[in-house]
Amino acid sequence: MVEFAGKTILIEQQGILFATPRIPYRYTPQNKEQSGFFCVFTKEFMSKSKTGLLIDELPIYKPKSDFVYQLNDKQFLEMEVIFRKMNAELSSDYAFKYDLLRNYVLELIHIGQKLKPIKSTDTATNAASRISSLFIELLERQFPIENETQVIQLKTPLDFATTLGIHINHLNKVLKETTGRSTTEIVNGRIAEEAKILLKQTQWNVSEIAFALGFDEVAHFSNFFKRQTTLSPLKYRN
Repeated sequence: MVEFAGKTILIEQQGILFATPRIPYRYTPQNKEQSGFFCVFTKEFMSKSKTGLLIDELPIYKPKSDFVYQLNDKQFLEMEVIFRKMNAELSSDYAFKYDLLRNYVLELIHIGQKLKPIKSTDTATNAASRISSLFIELLERQFPIENETQVIQLKTPLDFATTLGIHINHLNKVLKETTGRSTTEIVNGRIAEEAKILLKQTQWNVSEIAFALGFDEVAHFSNFFKRQTTLSPLKYRN
């Protein structure tokens, strides 16, 4: 069973999932006998492909993609062969094995894009709870900020709604129902909390903290922090 963006997908017998870090999900095996294959790769790894294909441009990795697919016996065997070839190639001493692995990954992706996604079995109540929990997971993934080069990528309600593949109004409605707060209130509250931690527990200057928390201008960060705490960043630090 796969849960993501307000949906529950039940995989019967044989299936495949094309996950991306941009969309949090949970996978729960239906029994202890389940087995299979997996392949983890980065955008940087695939960007070296001679095809020049960018992973983010593929439909299967778009935020609104239903990325869980049922496989019949023929499709399962076809993919199993590719996974076994990849596993064998990893331990080989072939000089161009990573080029070959990239080709195998692309083959899996293109096969996947021809498949029909499994329909969601979720109810409206379960969907609201799921969206809320996945939103919180997306938000918390960005913290703690541990170095000056780390910058949060999701800051606005639209950022989160787009990543979850739902309309911003629906996200706000769900969060109001489940938490009593709006999307903006939750996000701003968490950013302000992290700002307090960084001001008290690091020696970073205010501009470095502002940049890490997604503010282009120090003045914007200062105004934001004062609205949240009634104090300027420097007064809070001192």
